Amino acid sequence: MSELFDEEPKDPGPPQRSNSRGRALVITGVVVVTTLFLVSTFATLYTDRLWFQAVGFGEVFSTMLWTRIGLFLVFGVLMAAAVGVNLYFAYRFRPLFGLGGGDASVMRYRDAITPIRTWLLLGVAGVIGIFAGSSAVGQWRAYLMWRNGSSFGEDDAYFGKDVGFYVFDLPWWHFLVDFAMTATIVALLATAVVHYLYGGIRLQVRHDRLSGAAQVQLSVLLGLFVLFKAVDYWLDRYDLVLTENSLFTGMNFTGENALLPARNILIGVAAICAVLFFLNVWRRTWQLPSVGLALFALSAVLLGMIWPALVQQFQVNPTEADKESDYIAANIAATRSAYDIDDVEMQDYRGIPDTEGVSNLNEQLSKVPVVDPQQVFQTFEQRQQPRVYYSVPPVLDVDRYQIDGEDVPLVLGVREVDPDEVPEPNWTNMHTVYTHGEGVIAAYANQVSADEGNGRMVWAEGIEDAENVFTSDPDFEPRIYYGEMSPLYSVVGKPDEGEDVELGLGLDESQDAEEAAETDRETTYDGAGGVDIGNTFKQLLYGIKFGEPNFLLSGRVHENSKVLYQRSPIERVEAVAPWLTVDRDPYPAVIDGRVQWILDGYTTTDRFPNAQRESLEAMTDDSLQEETGFATVPTDEINYMRSAVKVTVDAYDGSVTLYEWDEEDPILQTWMNVFPDSVQPKDEISDGLLEHLRYPEDLFKAQRYQLAKYHVTNPAAWYGGTDLWEVPSDPEASQSLQPPYRLFTRDVTEEDDSGTNWTLTSSFVPDDRNILAAYVQVDSDATSPTFGEMQVLEMSDNNVPGPGIAANEMQQDQGVRDQLRDFLVSGATPPIFGNVLTLPVSDGLAYIQPVYAVRAASESSFPILQYVIVRYGSDVGIGRNLAGALRDALDGDGAGSQQPEPEEPDTGGEQPEQPEQPDTGGGGSVEQQIDAALAAADQAFRAAEQARVDGDLVERERQLAVAEREFSRAIALIEQRDGNGGGGNGGNQGDSGQ
Repeated sequence: MSELFDEEPKDPGPPQRSNSRGRALVITGVVVVTTLFLVSTFATLYTDRLWFQAVGFGEVFSTMLWTRIGLFLVFGVLMAAAVGVNLYFAYRFRPLFGLGGGDASVMRYRDAITPIRTWLLLGVAGVIGIFAGSSAVGQWRAYLMWRNGSSFGEDDAYFGKDVGFYVFDLPWWHFLVDFAMTATIVALLATAVVHYLYGGIRLQVRHDRLSGAAQVQLSVLLGLFVLFKAVDYWLDRYDLVLTENSLFTGMNFTGENALLPARNILIGVAAICAVLFFLNVWRRTWQLPSVGLALFALSAVLLGMIWPALVQQFQVNPTEADKESDYIAANIAATRSAYDIDDVEMQDYRGIPDTEGVSNLNEQLSKVPVVDPQQVFQTFEQRQQPRVYYSVPPVLDVDRYQIDGEDVPLVLGVREVDPDEVPEPNWTNMHTVYTHGEGVIAAYANQVSADEGNGRMVWAEGIEDAENVFTSDPDFEPRIYYGEMSPLYSVVGKPDEGEDVELGLGLDESQDAEEAAETDRETTYDGAGGVDIGNTFKQLLYGIKFGEPNFLLSGRVHENSKVLYQRSPIERVEAVAPWLTVDRDPYPAVIDGRVQWILDGYTTTDRFPNAQRESLEAMTDDSLQEETGFATVPTDEINYMRSAVKVTVDAYDGSVTLYEWDEEDPILQTWMNVFPDSVQPKDEISDGLLEHLRYPEDLFKAQRYQLAKYHVTNPAAWYGGTDLWEVPSDPEASQSLQPPYRLFTRDVTEEDDSGTNWTLTSSFVPDDRNILAAYVQVDSDATSPTFGEMQVLEMSDNNVPGPGIAANEMQQDQGVRDQLRDFLVSGATPPIFGNVLTLPVSDGLAYIQPVYAVRAASESSFPILQYVIVRYGSDVGIGRNLAGALRDALDGDGAGSQQPEPEEPDTGGEQPEQPEQPDTGGGGSVEQQIDAALAAADQAFRAAEQARVDGDLVERERQLAVAEREFSRAIALIEQRDGNGGGGNGGNQGDSGQ
């Protein structure tokens, strides 16, 4: 090649003035910048390799690295070759007779380029190749899915193609065709420039503007481009089932009857136009190719734009409901399948309770979490005072644990180091001393204490007979090195014969759980996590990675050191499984003596044919959702979602384990083919872990978002939008949607009201209205055979209030206002109203809302649960706990007794001794008899609970019968009193415990 390029004689020109110093500086600068770039790149790649190997996912790193390198080289070389070869031929077949003439400016450029033409060719081809290769690197997901894709076993409604074709194959074919078109255009432009510089193209003359060689080369390139465009039109046909239309995503009337025929025609026009360009190699006239190109452009405008617009305007719009009916039906079916809501059970539900069956209402509501996890994080922080460098997340987690043989809801918070509160935040303290958190703080979600110093929380730590919960087992590992608030990195380990320097909390055998927070201890990390940096080479690389010279200079970094980084559970999972969309809410669980973070991993795509495409961030947004930062794969716009993987991240050693959950998901099966050993089989999930797995929250949010519209399966009704639902606004945050809540609720299909399931719940209201349209709950107990089954209760009564109306009526009730008078007067600290819970009970709905208050003028103040408000039917009650509020509501007028309520003793979770049953004979006034009956029912419930704990089922049934009899008697007395026009103040509101 160099010999051909040397045909042109070289004119050395006038001698140039030497500037060796400037040239040396430039060369030095280039070498330094290049060296720094290479060193930084090497440090990043090498440390990433060490991290993946340390966490046990070295194969993921290798597969991704070599795939990216391969794509970069293959497509970079292809692009460079396409450009370089065309540049070479353009110069090789330049017209020698044209070198002496032409525009003077062109001649100057040609004279400047000629001496360096070889290097310039290689440089231009190389730079363009680098850009092309870098672009191809981003297609690693599409390539790997194409290579390993599997079948969905489901065909689209229009082309009869398996869904896998659209998800796995079509994106890669689109990339290849787009790459070919881009390479052709770039080569065409580069070739035209060379021909122009060397006389192959002469724009100054009237005839023979192109040399024969230029005409041949340009004709071939233009023909290839148009041919590739024909292939692009062929692929675009399939995109019609993925197109976002004004009504829905997918094929519509205009698409099938205008756009699809238009693209079929354009394929033929483009093919003819390509043939005309290829024929121009021999005919050497631009007349026919020009006519073909003009016809092609005109056809693209008329057929691709104007004709579809006319069809839409004059055929579809006048009778859109009829024209789009079949396409709407296909969209409904595809959307319900893609979001896994096609088997949702719908049933009518009255929503307005009867007085019948109310006798066991207290038992049905006994597990309702009256503690709002959003309001009590400051209360939880008091558990580690005065250590200000510990904190918990602002929104705590709710999980269930088995205590005394029964599932109970707990509010949980992991005590983590807050980097912003570390005293004297120098490098040593930040990265070698304050390295970890300590333990889990837990409180009963359904119990209220009498101790306001604890925020009226009943703490759950240290329960001796709790299974798998915060036990005093000496093997329990409380240290939290990996969490949501962990420092950027920590250097751990001590030299041989060295001292412990990491600061934590200790617990002597002579101390109880309360005193443990007052003890400091120094420890050293001895877990399997982290990357070994015991030699100078690795210390240098990590110093470069973090921009920190102390990796080389500090005595705290030595031969036994490890560095812990990428410590957020979400961050770790996204690193080892970059093909997953990870739920934004990891939650902790204590399993077999270890704190484990549990996360849900989703497989998503935006290419499920005819399914509705929406933003995942928009679908999951609510009042508890902070900035999501979803790393959604492949895009935030999705139309398919599955809970494919359950993930655990060990809070001590950071080990990440992915478990297969949805064994039928084709996308998961594809990625398991790509990374064969990265996902463990479902049967490897231990019983202890299975008990804490739950229905994923973000999936449920996406499903409820789609159910709001796609619960309607009739196309005409769907088009009319007469039964459109929406998620209600949070009553206490009107600009945001109400989040779903985890509750123990009953299955309304069962006749036994006493049974409860661990569920995830939400509600719907009609579009732009505040009455309740429907209530939805999904079984969230992974050990249950009905896990994942969703019930939608559609209100048959149009007077059922939505959460907003219910909250307003509860807060404006006169009895409630009387009780909250001290907080509502001018100048007082206003009460904080917690989450509004909605749940089905006794053929109706109950609404429950906690009320918190903060002591004014106190820096260390925190919200204290003061009252609980209940709305059942039209009755509203308030009490110091749920039982008291329920008693007040059922007492008749909800006015709220002004008599002081006896506080429930703080039993630390233990049941108090049961007093003897009071005499509930007919003596005394009606009000006294009502109070006595309610008190007797409450005490019988307590006795039944104690009998259950003792294992005396016969006594439990006897006490439940007594409770039901006394509750029914109280209801009858209330009805008798109200029927006689009896008044009277609300009955005794004393707490009855939960």
